[in-house]
Amino acid sequence: MNKIPKIGCACEKPTSTYTEYRTSEIGIDHTNGRDAKVAIQQCKLCQRIWIYYFMKSENPQSDRWYKGIVTKKDRPNITPENAVEFLESLEWYVYGGSYFEDKIEFGEGKLNLDL
Repeated sequence: MNKIPKIGCACEKPTSTYTEYRTSEIGIDHTNGRDAKVAIQQCKLCQRIWIYYFMKSENPQSDRWYKGIVTKKDRPNITPENAVEFLESLEWYVYGGSYFEDKIEFGEGKLNLDL
């Protein structure tokens, strides 16, 4: 399990918005038909790097996203196909979306990816 300490930055709060990040897309994860968009986000305040994983569904009530902090050392190794593995290896991540009734929470372990 990759331990990433919380440092009190606004990016650690589940309600932080996309304007607090620089975002660069790295591709689509087509595994098991998920077609999830995968991006790297960097917090403008603390400069930490996040993986952002977004699954859009034909059913709008099934949209969901996950994001978690990764190290600069790990960043070059992240691909759309292994983003889930990286997220699941983290001590904690943030998730939300209509699938979760638009609640934004902290999580750990396996991601709920069933469509």
